[in-house]
Amino acid sequence: MGRPMIRIVIADDQRLLRDGLQTMINLSEGMEVVGLAENGRRALELTETLRPDLVLMDIQMPEMDGIESTRKILSLYPDTKVLILTTYPEDDYIIDALVSGASGFLLKDLPGDKIIAAIRDTMDGTLLMPTAISAKLAARLASGAAAPPSARPLQPIRPDQDPGFTERELKIIELMAEGRSNREIAGLLYISEGTIRNYISIIYSKIGVNDRLKAVGLLRDWLPPRS
Repeated sequence: MGRPMIRIVIADDQRLLRDGLQTMINLSEGMEVVGLAENGRRALELTETLRPDLVLMDIQMPEMDGIESTRKILSLYPDTKVLILTTYPEDDYIIDALVSGASGFLLKDLPGDKIIAAIRDTMDGTLLMPTAISAKLAARLASGAAAPPSARPLQPIRPDQDPGFTERELKIIELMAEGRSNREIAGLLYISEGTIRNYISIIYSKIGVNDRLKAVGLLRDWLPPRS
């Protein structure tokens, strides 16, 4: 029995890019583009009516940008995955997109087969982060600058606030709370140690800390009770 069809909405204000991605995806086995959006507001509307499995989301668009659209989509439709389309690994958008719940970044200049593979990986639960973006995220967290200049300074959130953790993030938090190392967590979840570091960086960003000991103390508040 084959995999279910992956239903995709493409949101980008460049018609040529939208049409090109649509053609490429529709020619790929197991995928279909069910909607095209020229801005973030339209992407939100299409997600409401079509309930796609994944939205390919540009960042800079008119009416509503990709960050705000991602935040609203994942708040209302948490089963939908959002993969950010970007031309450059823009510093100011990295944390915002990931904290909003995006499943990763996809550089627009990737070859077609890499884009198709990235969509499949995202649906399988892999966090996609190009090396350049991963390095900048790590550098910003190390410097304590886990938010763009226009945002509030790094500040731990309260236990009554919802950080919006994904299932994968909650599993990693559970293993962190058990005292597992990044290498042990990677082995248990069958993903690379680098990917685990990226997940942990995002978890830190969501709760407003950049220290593992402090993070684990806070994270226990969001773990479900053991049965």
